[in-house]
Amino acid sequence: MTEDFFQGYRGEALALLRKYNVRVWGNAEIETTRGLFRGTVLPRAENNDDLHIVIKIETGYNIGIDVATVTRMTETGYNKANYKIPEKEFPYSDDKPTVKLLGTGGTIASRLDYRTGAVIPAFSPGELYGAVPELADVCNIHTEKLFGVFSENMGPEQYMTLAKAIGKEIAEGIDGIVIGHGTDTLHHTAAALSFMVQKPPVPIILVGSQRSSDRPSSDAALNLIHAATAAGHGDIAEVMVCMFGPTSDEYGFLHRGTRVRKMHSSYRSTFRTIGDTPVATVRRGEVKPMKKNYNPRRNDRDVKIMPYFNEDVTMIYFYPHMKVEMFHSLIDQGYKGIIIVGTGLGHVNRELYPALERAQKENVAVYMTLQTIWGYVHMFVYETGRDMMAKGVIPLGNMLPEVAWAKLGWALGQTDDLEEVRKIMLTPVNDEITEREPYNGYLVYQGGVPEVEEFIRRVHK
Repeated sequence: MTEDFFQGYRGEALALLRKYNVRVWGNAEIETTRGLFRGTVLPRAENNDDLHIVIKIETGYNIGIDVATVTRMTETGYNKANYKIPEKEFPYSDDKPTVKLLGTGGTIASRLDYRTGAVIPAFSPGELYGAVPELADVCNIHTEKLFGVFSENMGPEQYMTLAKAIGKEIAEGIDGIVIGHGTDTLHHTAAALSFMVQKPPVPIILVGSQRSSDRPSSDAALNLIHAATAAGHGDIAEVMVCMFGPTSDEYGFLHRGTRVRKMHSSYRSTFRTIGDTPVATVRRGEVKPMKKNYNPRRNDRDVKIMPYFNEDVTMIYFYPHMKVEMFHSLIDQGYKGIIIVGTGLGHVNRELYPALERAQKENVAVYMTLQTIWGYVHMFVYETGRDMMAKGVIPLGNMLPEVAWAKLGWALGQTDDLEEVRKIMLTPVNDEITEREPYNGYLVYQGGVPEVEEFIRRVHK
């Protein structure tokens, strides 16, 4: 058999597949010292090790089998992978709103090809309808792929392109916009767009999925349905993130783009509104506001598009005994703005003072946020804070560090007048700084405590 049948396999794993004449995409029975496994042999990436064979088992999950444990392999069938999702004509309807889906690279909608185990991306309206037919009950869908990048590769260039594309869609009369995005930096993009797209007349919903469509617990389809519902039918015309509320599939949350953060690496309910409450809940056919104050949907086409960003902005996470050279190096590299993520109420050690003084002399904008995530910067309380303010460090209330980075880049993209930058930074656009945090804006339950365990048993995660 040729190398085409052993995609990505090498070394011991490749030798084992050759020995038993088992191909990638072959249905195989694999006897091991740990038991019998059945599934479809999947390709491997070139950077993976050569000691495991990966199969997709009937539950939809992938497992790796150590080649040292394999005693026999038998190919029981073979299905060549098909990466093209079957299309169905999207049933457009005049009585439904029209939503534009802008793609950035990650596929929020995809479908598992059960013949082969391949995860097939869906993006065109016909593909989306084939993958998530429930969308036709929600709205009409138009699609446009703007980028093809992983979320960690999103940045200022993509933010500005998205902002301009949103302005174009609004001008052309779209009823709502959904942006498909990887979850890792989704909240960074949401923050940047909150500043670049102000007072929109329609909802702008960023959505992703924590688990891919080949997993039984995937949240992809329901997140997309919720996002389309919010974009097409919701009354809240803001930049928001739409993801699972609880870990179950009861409802989704709409989080304001300036107050949301990814809080868990794998939970479906990873996104949380910090220092406030979500804007709304979303169920199939229903968007229910949780907050009274929001920018409502309008019939006009007016929107303020401000696609500005100075890339010479960075963020530094303070740790004990941080050396002053760390800070000096940022100034040496030509950064014009620095966000400090400080301890406690907004502190760094005295070793950094000379660099702070230099930054002030060289007109580098320096702002303080918090590692605690919740709460406010209070730099008048202790001597350290007062010293830093005297050296030009400006506190940012309860603005989240990632949001502060996005806003400072946006502000410096408009002007290099530091007093004007200060005014922009301290003037809230959409709740990135709030006067107070509600009593229920900070809830962290510690597992193991009797009353918490009882609550979890009675309610749910």
